[in-house]
This record gives sequence, structure tokens and C-alpha cells, in this order.
Amino acid sequence: MRSMKSMGLSRHRVGDLGQSPALQRLAPALSALISTLIRTGKPVPDPRAAERAAHRLNVASATLAASVLMDSAVEHYRGSFKNPAMYTPLLTSAAALAVSLHGTADHRRAAHVVRDSVFIITGAVGVIGTLFHLRNVYKRTGRLSWQNLFYGAPLGAPFAIGLSGMLGHLSERVRATPLGHPPNVHGIPAGRVVSILTSGGLMGTTAEAWLLHFRGSYHNLAMYLPVTMPPVAAALLLKAASGPAGMSAYKTRWWLRATAAMGFAGTVFHAIGVGRDMDGWRNWQQNILNGPPLPAPPAYTGLALAGLAALGLMEDHPDD
Repeated sequence: MRSMKSMGLSRHRVGDLGQSPALQRLAPALSALISTLIRTGKPVPDPRAAERAAHRLNVASATLAASVLMDSAVEHYRGSFKNPAMYTPLLTSAAALAVSLHGTADHRRAAHVVRDSVFIITGAVGVIGTLFHLRNVYKRTGRLSWQNLFYGAPLGAPFAIGLSGMLGHLSERVRATPLGHPPNVHGIPAGRVVSILTSGGLMGTTAEAWLLHFRGSYHNLAMYLPVTMPPVAAALLLKAASGPAGMSAYKTRWWLRATAAMGFAGTVFHAIGVGRDMDGWRNWQQNILNGPPLPAPPAYTGLALAGLAALGLMEDHPDD
């Protein structure tokens, strides 16, 4: 065995380690960890699992933000940006996308104040934007009629950017989990919170797709997929969120993966739809504005990724 001296450590230098500012900062966390071990006798939660979950939520948030950024750019360009507030979702979704990408590359186990602030603002913009779009529909002749719901401002689009902010905010809460504790949000296990939020997001997005595909008369059988697969995913997630810890999520995981793939496939189908308009892609500047929205389907991909992150949280941190 090598002596302390051969390793370059003298008694004096060992004593200096105890004075190290880094070790002094870690002392309270290590003390809490040891106390938790003695008190509960339960396995210590792996902090790397919380970090993985935070990264997954950042990816989900970024996917949703990218979908909204491109969708709102096309739709508001078609509306000629006649209200300056129509630039808001572009700015906030671009900011949410940027900080989400930053979060995926950040391995620090602490919330980032700038990222968290952007996510909170993005969530608030989503709520306000939904009220703006609802007002746009309601002030039209006939108010909440089918005609106005079909051709008025889409109610689900601002809701999606709000979800991006909420998922990003949850990623910061997971990242800030103290050493030795499972991730939670206001005392509720984070995996169950993300599952419930994602389930609601899937149902809201399905309602939007149902409305627009109903307007399109479901002329292609594939148009039934985005209104049938996501509700099943939402139900499976709710079952996982309300069930006991350790419940098998094998089927739920594969269903969510299929839903994520469907989101990307939807963009391909929409591109085919654009190509079938007059002059096809040769007249892309006109047909992209009038055809099915290309960036909308990946919103399902973002939500499915959030659902997978929720399952990972519940499996890595069982709370029973």
C-alpha cells in the first residue's frame, strides 16, 4: 500500500483539504444525505437519473418550441402581422428553443435562473395567447360557431407554446433536486406531475387536430391517426400517474414511441397534401400558406418525449 507521503499527501496537506471551500460547500448536502440514509434505510436516489430526466424534458420542450416557432411564423405571416402582438409567440418560442437547447448541454445539477425565467414567461405567453385567440373567435359574427372555430385563430397553437414553457420549468425543478432526495414539484413526485401535464397536452392537441381534420372531411384514413393514437397515450399516462410505483410501463413506453414517430410522419403527410394543391411544390410560396400546416404534427413528438421522460422519472424514483 502506498504511504500518504508517497502519494504526495502530508498530514498538513490532508488538514488543508478539510479547509477546502468546495468540500465545505458540499458538507451540508453530504450531512443531509447521511441523515436520510440513517432515517429511512431506503436506497439513495441517483442524481444522474434526475439529470437525465431534466435533459429529456429539455428536448421535449425544444421540440414543442420549434414546432410553434415555425407554425406561428407561417400563420402570422399569412395574417400579415396586422397586430404587433403577433410577433410575441415568435420571440418567446425562439427564446424557449434557445434555452432548451442550452439545458440539454448543461450538466450542472442546479436550476438556471435565466432559463427558468424564460420558461415562466413562455408559459404565461401561452396562456395570454390562448385568451387572445379565444377573443378573436368570439368577436366574429356567430361567436363560438363551427365556422369561426374552423377559420378563426387556432386555440391550440398558443396552448402548445405554453406547454413548452411548463415542461421547461419542470425540467429546472427536476435539475434542482437536492442530493439524496427524489425529484418532486411542491411535494408531489415529479414523474406523476409531468405525466398529468403531458396527458392534458395530448388531449388538447388532439382536440385541435380533430377540429382541423374534421374541416378536411377525413379524406385520407391516415387523418384518423392523430385523433385516435394520442388519446390512448394520454389514458396510459394517466393510468401510470395514478397507479402504484413499479407498475410495468412497457406498453405505455412503446405507445409513446409510436406517437412520437407519428408526429414526424404527419409532417410528411402534410407535405404530400401541400404538393397536391395547384402547381404543387413549384408554387410553394402560395401552397404552404393554404395547405395543411407542416410544423404542427411534431407537437405530438414533443409531448410523447415528455411522456417518456415522465415514465423514466417514475421508474428511477419510485415513491411508494
